Amino acid sequence: MGKEKQMTNTYRRIPPYIEIMDCTLRDGEQTSGVSFLPHEKLMIARRLLKDVNVDRIEVASARVSEGEKDAVKMICRYAEHENMLNRVEVLGFVDGNLSIDWINDCGCRVINLLAKGSLKHCLQQLHKRPEEHIADIKDSINYASQKNMDVNLYLEDWSSGMKDSPDYVYQLMDALVNTKIRRFLLPDTLGILNPLQVIEFFRKMLKRYPEAHFDFHAHNDYDLAVSNSLAAVLSGAKGLHVTVNGLGERCGNAPLASVQVILKDQFHANTSMNESKLNDISRLVEGYSGIAIAPNQPIVGENVFTQVAGVHADGDNKDNLYCNDLMPERFGRKREYALGKNSGKANIARNLQDLGLELSPEQTKKVTKRITELGDRKEIVTPDDLPYIVSDVLKHNVPEDKVKLVSYMVSSSYGLKPLASIKVDINGNEYEADSTGDGQYDAFVKALRKIYKNALNRTFPTLQNYAVTIPPGGRTDALVQAVITWRFDDGKYIRTRGLDADQTEAAIKATFKMLNILEEGK
Repeated sequence: MGKEKQMTNTYRRIPPYIEIMDCTLRDGEQTSGVSFLPHEKLMIARRLLKDVNVDRIEVASARVSEGEKDAVKMICRYAEHENMLNRVEVLGFVDGNLSIDWINDCGCRVINLLAKGSLKHCLQQLHKRPEEHIADIKDSINYASQKNMDVNLYLEDWSSGMKDSPDYVYQLMDALVNTKIRRFLLPDTLGILNPLQVIEFFRKMLKRYPEAHFDFHAHNDYDLAVSNSLAAVLSGAKGLHVTVNGLGERCGNAPLASVQVILKDQFHANTSMNESKLNDISRLVEGYSGIAIAPNQPIVGENVFTQVAGVHADGDNKDNLYCNDLMPERFGRKREYALGKNSGKANIARNLQDLGLELSPEQTKKVTKRITELGDRKEIVTPDDLPYIVSDVLKHNVPEDKVKLVSYMVSSSYGLKPLASIKVDINGNEYEADSTGDGQYDAFVKALRKIYKNALNRTFPTLQNYAVTIPPGGRTDALVQAVITWRFDDGKYIRTRGLDADQTEAAIKATFKMLNILEEGK
């Protein structure tokens, strides 16, 4: 027992370093419906390498298309200029050197060679005996070495190989472990493993090949990608493969942000990553991929740092009783306190404090009651609504809007761009403008921008995100909710909502709500 405790303490004094290889641009792009443009790939690659600071990125599969080749060339030129070229990798195939030539022509210096890690893949997909496949792999390794390229080797379907044909896996490794392969990449291609199996198989591999560098590549079919990744590290894996937001084929891969925080907080491992940039890269990939992040997605979801229950806000006021090590500030975010029927006085007090509003206990009680009533009717209450609720409850007059829509007209015709003509009242003065746009609301906003730029010589906030919610049921007269996120010049964000049976009208209401908040702030 004493010896075991001594070994544990020694182990804790030397936390392992875990390499992180992000394959969003290769495996992540295999998500159904996702296709990145070359410049989008470059932007994601730059953020991953420089801002998030992952160790390596896998950016493409060889021989996919000319557009893919252009993207890899752009990324490699950037990486070479920044002395990061050795951190860029491309998936290649055992195909008579065609992949190696393609990757070399792109300027990439690292190939992740895809071999068959299970006997059934070797026999049934390649129609080759293991000895033939091994000979082909060695030919590819030798040819890549002649091109001064580094080689990592994927053992595709390794998880099935260890379950069904371990002798084949060992035959492959015995033949290749002393070649110029730098890393052996072990994928759970079909996402069939559980953590206990990962531990068992990794320990067998490491016992037999103690000097080899093994990466683990998890898939999430059983929702075990993160757990299996941790199990691999606990068993001696030196690297993990991840994707931003867990993108990937079928159920996706292990999410970058989740893997990072578990390695750091639960396993006390060292990585190179800059956690404060995890939310930024998540939003960038969300925008380019078109795959929305679930609100409850750990670390990067919209709601994960929002306390709803009033008792939680009360506990946070009393020495952060309902907080864990996942503090939002780690990730460039802040804690929020939702307003609704479960809020309680503590949530409302937190929001009032953020707005600089001071109420007596009796006044706070009245505001809490009104917000609870609104929540019971399933009406959405935001911090931006709070000043108006306070004014209404306390029998004060709601401040008159300083920015009003006097009149507007929007038109849409087949083959022509939509046109908007508007008249607005700002602080008692009326202004008019018109503009065309890519849609009715776009034309409306462009006309508003003209007024703010030309008549007022003022900047107009940037529209950061625009979401429309239509209740299910197929009714054409259903109310539409437009939720718009605005970014101001000082870097601050606000979200405003508009509700109307017409989608454009809902967006316009959200816009004028923002303009009045802006005017109050001014």
